[in-house]
Amino acid sequence: MTVTAERPAELTPRRPDRGPGSRADGWIRRAPLLPALVFTIIVTQLPFLFTIYYSLQSWNLVRPGSRQFVGVDNYILVFTDSQFRQVALNTVLLTAGAVLFSLLLGLLFALLLDRAFFGRGFIRTLLITPFLITPVAAALLWKTVLFDPTYGLINFVLSPFGAGDTDWISTFPLTSVMIALVWQWTPFMMLLILAGLQSQPHDVLEAARVDGANTWGVFREVTIPHLRRFIELGIVLGAIYLINTFDAIYMMTQGGPGTASANLPFYIYQRAFLGFDIGQSAAMGVVVVVATIIVATFALRLIFRSFSGGEET
Repeated sequence: MTVTAERPAELTPRRPDRGPGSRADGWIRRAPLLPALVFTIIVTQLPFLFTIYYSLQSWNLVRPGSRQFVGVDNYILVFTDSQFRQVALNTVLLTAGAVLFSLLLGLLFALLLDRAFFGRGFIRTLLITPFLITPVAAALLWKTVLFDPTYGLINFVLSPFGAGDTDWISTFPLTSVMIALVWQWTPFMMLLILAGLQSQPHDVLEAARVDGANTWGVFREVTIPHLRRFIELGIVLGAIYLINTFDAIYMMTQGGPGTASANLPFYIYQRAFLGFDIGQSAAMGVVVVVATIIVATFALRLIFRSFSGGEET
């Protein structure tokens, strides 16, 4: 009697070279995306590589023949520049303040619009309107119509209280820009949170009320945990967009007085196109891009993990 040894069956069969699920089929499905990928690399990565190249050189456009390789000297100057540190602090304050206040106002308006009342569609349209206005037009609106020290509506309203002659933009430049940004970004936060409110399971809300929870208890224990992922998404998206704010600062304050209201994008613009210092402005741009990528990577990873159910809410 002979015993024939059988070969163990493969646990995971090899994918065929062709057909559904094969490697060739994967490349065929990805092929339509290649033109967009090539275009993205050309318009984003190649300029960034040139920026890194320029950041390693000392090059001022008003001094012909001054272009020379200096290595990391520009980066050392960036981190020892007191104005750069002040502008970086302005950027953090402007971004964090605008995101926080627009998020709180967006939450209040979303709670209002989540209730049924007469004229809700009209009110919703009015609240969305600021987000649809061009940022340059919105900045001019706040500068000339509201904050103007002579003809502004804010001073007109405050004149009976003895505060009608304040030059808001000169006295509070960073706060003035922040108010304009909050006004424009509140509708975005409102729509995002309103979508979260309307996706709440009604049976959970009813069960909480049956168990004796009051309105504040339902909001604190049920609604806020449900809105957590929407709030996190609003914070990340708002910060990514607001950290690149340029038009509002350019139209309202020109970064002044001094650098009191300048953020990093505007300061880099000043060094590159007003100071003509290509090397240092390129080094600042590289530092800002790297810092933004690091922060955005951690924030987006948190968001994706929250939406995929990786964390308990």
